[in-house]
Amino acid sequence: MEQRHLGRTGLRVSRLGLGTMTWGRDTDEHEAAEQLKVFVDAGGTLLDTADVYADGGAEYLISRLTDSLVPRSELVVATKAGSVPGTDRRFDGSRGHLLAALDASLRRLGTDHVDLWQVHAFDPATPTEETLHALDLAVASGRARYVGVSNFSGWQLAKAATWQRARHDRVPLASTQMEYSLLQRGIEREVLPAARDAGLGLIACSPLGRGVLTGKYRHGVPPESRGASAYLSGFVQPYLGDRSRRIVDALATAADGLASSPLAVALAWVRDRPGVASALVGARNATQLLAALSVESLTLPDEIRGALDDVSAPLRRYPDQGWTEL
Repeated sequence: MEQRHLGRTGLRVSRLGLGTMTWGRDTDEHEAAEQLKVFVDAGGTLLDTADVYADGGAEYLISRLTDSLVPRSELVVATKAGSVPGTDRRFDGSRGHLLAALDASLRRLGTDHVDLWQVHAFDPATPTEETLHALDLAVASGRARYVGVSNFSGWQLAKAATWQRARHDRVPLASTQMEYSLLQRGIEREVLPAARDAGLGLIACSPLGRGVLTGKYRHGVPPESRGASAYLSGFVQPYLGDRSRRIVDALATAADGLASSPLAVALAWVRDRPGVASALVGARNATQLLAALSVESLTLPDEIRGALDDVSAPLRRYPDQGWTEL
């Protein structure tokens, strides 16, 4: 699998990454082991997790598998901190919380460092410079090799990236992780231009539109799907409207013309967008993951890419299209 530099850094990651949001909750150790083996055998290196996935269970599962199945040195392990679900605050970007969360992640992961440590979301209640100082301390102490952010808006990302580059003793951000797919192109307005201008690599999550772009929901909600899950149905529901159906229909037509699958075409579209360093794939089982990894051999023709661009284009007016005085 092709390896790409993560932004303007020396860290290289596989252009498809393996997401672990369901590990330790819906994905047991045996199935996780099968997925990790398939992923590494295909040349994948980026393994993405977070301290809140399965309340830390995903990180613990990774530690067991890197002990027994895959050498830690063959993986780029990325985790996140700052999300506090079930509380009024929701996000805690304070230095104390972030560093304590990092220490807890390292214990669960059974390692003395992570390759990439990310702030899970912007915390409006904490000064941005305090949040970013935690990243500096993590790198200075050797607990993280590179740092990034996740779910920051355009102005938040530009502010953070500029702050980190303002002095030589601060650690520049390597990446931002954001949802990006044919069904969700909102980051193209400000986040992606800000990331590219600042030299950050984009890690694209949910590149299959939370599963909708596989085509599985074209004729209803399959009983074994995320859309039928009590835990994840709310995650899928926003992408089941008329606009989504038009995009999925166009995607299916493109896939038929390429003798491919909607899944592969949707994933290839995201993977090769300007600024994307890696697209994260989450799978229910190893068979699904193999289908996603087969996209490595697919490059979309310009005319197919252009047609998908057109049918999924978000509405943009002022100020994106410029300003004309009346």
